[in-house]
Amino acid sequence: MSAIEYAELHCRTNFSFLSAASDPEALVRRAHDLGYRALAITDECSLAGVVRAHAEAKCCGLPLIIGSEICLADGLRLVLLATSREGYGDLSQLITLGRRRAGKGRYRLERGDLEQGLADCLAMLLPGPEPDLSQAEWLQSRFPGRAWIGVELHRTGADRARLALLQSLASAVGLPLVAAGGVLMRDPGQQPLLDAMTAIRLGKTLAEAGLALQSNSERHLRSRPRLARFYPQALLQETLRLAGQCRFSLDELRYEYPSELVPAGSSAAVQLRCLTEAGMTQRWGGQVPQRVRDLVEYELALIAELAYEPYFLTVHDIVRFARSRNILCQGRGSAANSAVCYCLGITEVDPARMEMLFERFISRERGEPPDIDVDFEHQRREEVIQYLYEKYGRERA
Repeated sequence: MSAIEYAELHCRTNFSFLSAASDPEALVRRAHDLGYRALAITDECSLAGVVRAHAEAKCCGLPLIIGSEICLADGLRLVLLATSREGYGDLSQLITLGRRRAGKGRYRLERGDLEQGLADCLAMLLPGPEPDLSQAEWLQSRFPGRAWIGVELHRTGADRARLALLQSLASAVGLPLVAAGGVLMRDPGQQPLLDAMTAIRLGKTLAEAGLALQSNSERHLRSRPRLARFYPQALLQETLRLAGQCRFSLDELRYEYPSELVPAGSSAAVQLRCLTEAGMTQRWGGQVPQRVRDLVEYELALIAELAYEPYFLTVHDIVRFARSRNILCQGRGSAANSAVCYCLGITEVDPARMEMLFERFISRERGEPPDIDVDFEHQRREEVIQYLYEKYGRERA
């Protein structure tokens, strides 16, 4: 028999508060030790666990899949998996929408919120005890070619009947089946902890929780030979097909700065140079020291190389607004080492009179964006915040 390959596509961490027992790092390490091809972190309407999981997965060399479990208001449950940066963005927006509609710790999403189908996400239906054909048909229509029916078998005594039921559903609607674990803990030894968390969540004693507790300890990361005892090999193999489409990594994320500040037909680099030149003229008139010009050219070249021009334009716009309303403000910190910041009026350390160490502010070796600290008088700080909301929108500020 050939080696069994498997990728877990449905796994909650303890960021699904009181619903799962293990931290993201422990789950990643365990999946790696078990020889999984990939692991999906799918907390309920949350991406809170993925950053820690990503860091651990990079150390282990285990491919990580970013996703989330969602339960719609009508009871339809599904797992959404991001295949690209765009899919991650769509999933993030969906989660934000659901959380903003409900009180703390809750969410509300409806079918209409998925009408566009999240083009860069895969969907796995999690059927209830009595699978609903209409749910599967709806999901197929919204995620054509990107929808599966998840099969989760946990040795309840009805696994064969459950599998046959889901096979009939898949045949009726034309969707493929895929194995999934519905993982809530790293290993069976965490079952008592999971039971205690369930009782706390329900506000009951362990005795009172009764059937709300897991009937056994199968909701852990199981070994591949153990999975092969319960699932048809085709369903285990199908997990690899989904995992192969989920290539998104958190390493792809970068700061996205506003583009509204660049005039039509221009570019951020041209706009920053124009503002810097105008600032030099305002600071020194027609007698700009050659040393300052050299510093500015060096800084602009490095800023362009790292594509940070939009960030400087954004901070300049905020400072410009504050000064136009006579709101006291002052740039400080490592940004004071920048001649460009001085020319833009953000800082007040004169590069013609002081030695500047620009690399303390921006360095290609550090590989991280700059940080311009600006203080505003506290009595009028709210005016600046409201300006940001009005200009960029509350969902972006």
